[in-house]
Amino acid sequence: MTECRITGIISQRPGVLDFSYPASSVPLVSPFSSYEKINVEEFFASRIKPSIARTLKQSIERVHIKAKWVQRSKNEEYLAEQRSLSGSSQSPRSSSAHPFLSVSVTDPVKLGNGVQAYISYRVITKTNFPEYQGPEKIVIRRYSDFVWLCDRIFEKYKGVFIPPLPEKSTVEKFRFSAEFIEMRRQALDIFVNRIASHSELQQSEDLRTFLQADEETMERARSQEIGIFKKKPSDLMQIFKDVQSKVSDVVLGKEKPVEESNLQYEKLKHYIFELEDHLAEAQKHAFRLVKRHKELGQSLSDFGKAVKLLGACEGNSLGKAFSELGTKSEMLSIKLQNEAHNLLMNFEEPLKDYVRAVQSIKATMAERANAFRQQCELAKTIKLKEINLGKLILSRSDKVGEAEFEYNELKAESEEATKRFETIVRLMSEEIVRFQEQKTSDMGLAFHEFAKGQGQLANEIADAWRSLLPKLEACCSA
Repeated sequence: MTECRITGIISQRPGVLDFSYPASSVPLVSPFSSYEKINVEEFFASRIKPSIARTLKQSIERVHIKAKWVQRSKNEEYLAEQRSLSGSSQSPRSSSAHPFLSVSVTDPVKLGNGVQAYISYRVITKTNFPEYQGPEKIVIRRYSDFVWLCDRIFEKYKGVFIPPLPEKSTVEKFRFSAEFIEMRRQALDIFVNRIASHSELQQSEDLRTFLQADEETMERARSQEIGIFKKKPSDLMQIFKDVQSKVSDVVLGKEKPVEESNLQYEKLKHYIFELEDHLAEAQKHAFRLVKRHKELGQSLSDFGKAVKLLGACEGNSLGKAFSELGTKSEMLSIKLQNEAHNLLMNFEEPLKDYVRAVQSIKATMAERANAFRQQCELAKTIKLKEINLGKLILSRSDKVGEAEFEYNELKAESEEATKRFETIVRLMSEEIVRFQEQKTSDMGLAFHEFAKGQGQLANEIADAWRSLLPKLEACCSA
């Protein structure tokens, strides 16, 4: 026997058989889809009167139509909500959605007074990575937190070009100027987004801590000792041995430590050092260009005020011409000041950022040199240990077991050092390609914006003076 169950609310009005399907409980599949082929009159023929069966059929059809409209509305709302969260029709937390991790550094606020004053930033993270706590997280961070993140990543990701941080202001009075704060905010935003978009660095546990942890957890993470104070005793002994060896080399006049001899790598080092010099030179002249625009803007402003005062002393057409000349000068002064700010943010700062980026590459190159020297020193030490072990075996000394243990331990350490060096070489090869592509894009955009801004400014200056010429010529001919 077929069972037909209808979910709904029966109207209590006398003589009316009506069904109202609750909108809040409409599932994604219509509940009537499996009943569409049922002949209600035949089904109820043996149970109720035909007239009541026809009435029931009509009521069910009305409910079916209503449910379809409600379902369509619910589906449209659902899709719109998902598009607003992830930019697609898929859920932002679903595994099939395109993975993304975007960070915004916003709302700089000065906190504290005197030497204890600092700037805090609101860091907003949006992601669908499953290892994160949710699709959006907002935390408060200060500059020293960004420094912590940079240091931790540099310590753990040898061979990767770590994005550079903006430097601290060396002049106390500029620390809290609006211009400096905005430049730093923009640079910090670029810094953290470069990490978030990097295929290796975005997997960092420290990055997740930085983007998600509350202030108390962040403070605990920062208080954990890093660097030399967190190294194992054996690592500290190795550091002291390295220092002792270097001091002995200097005192005894021994040759400098062996350096990597690789033609391609030598070309890369030459390119990096040359690039740093040229970028620094370009940034220096960009700074002068910004300064010149600011000074010219200020001069035009001062000139405009003076000419307007001069026009006030004159009458008729001459005074009016002077007044308009002053107004145009002040207007152009504002345009020059705006262009100076645009040059600073979109031209000088990108150049300065790439000077810092090259310095970060040089730090990675220094790590590669250290790894290569450590590899060579261990290989040399192994050879000496091997010779010593051979002598002990021939002499059947009791120290053979101890010597073998030291030899095997040193060999394992050497293999680890070789693996570490090869990893750095591999990562650097990938990183230099990525750096070149990013540099081409960023520098191309910076110089395009520079040329566009200068061209627009030149046209506006020419138009302003050109519009003033007829009035000045009329004044001269009067």
